[in-house]
Amino acid sequence: MLFDLPLPLRSLMIGFTIAATVGPITLLVVRRTIEHGRVYGLASGMGVAMADASYAGIAAFGLTAVTSLLLTGHLLLGVVGGIVIVLLGIRIMRSRAATVARDVERPGLFGAFATIYGLTMTNPLTILIFAAIFAGLGFANGASYVDAAVITGSVWLGSALWWIVLTGVVAWARERVSARALVWVNRVSGAALIVFGVLAVLAAVRG
Repeated sequence: MLFDLPLPLRSLMIGFTIAATVGPITLLVVRRTIEHGRVYGLASGMGVAMADASYAGIAAFGLTAVTSLLLTGHLLLGVVGGIVIVLLGIRIMRSRAATVARDVERPGLFGAFATIYGLTMTNPLTILIFAAIFAGLGFANGASYVDAAVITGSVWLGSALWWIVLTGVVAWARERVSARALVWVNRVSGAALIVFGVLAVLAAVRG
């Protein structure tokens, strides 16, 4: 059973599972991998993993002041993040079929990491997911600093493993997809991002 597993393995599985949830960030990482290759996509994925670890760390260490601050600003963060996702969706829908970009055309890897990290952090309600999971699994209450550090690092590793797997599969498939199929990938993923963005704004306003 999950409760019987060692703490690092439990935390790693949580990080992997949460990262594997399909959403707008997943679509963005997939698009970046298609457009600029696995290295750029993986840098973006590591930004998501770091954001997951940030929220996991806040929940595990019990930083209630930071949690309150993030949740207080969830309206602004949610609206801004949703609008950015909508704009990205529109841009993707209007873009040409993706081709392998030359190195000189790729944005910086740090920029790939930082932009996705920032965008992922605009959903502070994620911290509640981690807090609820940690409480349900019985290692959030009264966790020592060592346990909290292990949880944070293991969540990062689990999330990172997901992005390594995903970007590897996408990079393998990008060379085997026709230009016409990529046009439809652009349209479908762009439309999905627009929907996700609108829903994020509505959720923030109603929230």
